[in-house]
Amino acid sequence: MKRSALIILMINSLCAFSQIPNEFEYVVGCFENEKTEVQYEFNGEELLYVDFDREEIVYTLPRFVTDDPSKLFENVKVFQNANKNKVACSAILTLFKAEEKSPPEEKDPPQSILYTSEEVQLEVENTLICFVNHFFPPDINVSWTRNGHLVSEGQSLSRYYPNNDHSFHQFTTLTFTPKKGDVYSCTVEHSALDRPITKSWEPEFSHPSLGPDVFCGVGLTLGLVGVAAGTFLMVKRHHGQ
Repeated sequence: MKRSALIILMINSLCAFSQIPNEFEYVVGCFENEKTEVQYEFNGEELLYVDFDREEIVYTLPRFVTDDPSKLFENVKVFQNANKNKVACSAILTLFKAEEKSPPEEKDPPQSILYTSEEVQLEVENTLICFVNHFFPPDINVSWTRNGHLVSEGQSLSRYYPNNDHSFHQFTTLTFTPKKGDVYSCTVEHSALDRPITKSWEPEFSHPSLGPDVFCGVGLTLGLVGVAAGTFLMVKRHHGQ
């Protein structure tokens, strides 16, 4: 079954706070598996997304910004507009599929990296992070093993997020206690891969974690005053176009 993100609608506006330019984006993504993603971003950081299955708005901006993030969007009619754009995006998707006569979908295989969130210490609880990036379409399966055996407890899986090139990234974590001789693996399956890719990790108690370096510089500074936007239609192009 083909699962392509063919259409992305984006409202993009530039605004200035203290003479520093900031970018606010409203993204609607349509997929051939009949899923629709709607989210708001500020300077590349997600502020909220719409969960159509539960019919609710999920705010993801940090609590230190505001205790009640809904107040920032109380005049925007987020859910009503999301439903309207879902219908519009699906209609455009159908139109483009008809015009292109459903050409073979373009796929990008994922890349993955496996690291710990903290410096590794023997018998001290830690978290393994499997970061999967640059894949399209946005459907992956991730599994964890310890010494070759599937692990079902202590896992978490994030939503997938869009990159600037319209590929996607996602991460999964595993809470564990490092012990000598243990080997952990993260296996990723995706339709663009001929076979699953597996990254393995075993504790080296003399070396620090890569986690702080990977996450260095990632942050959010928010000064949202208002929304002034124009609407554009953006179509994910095949590579080379």
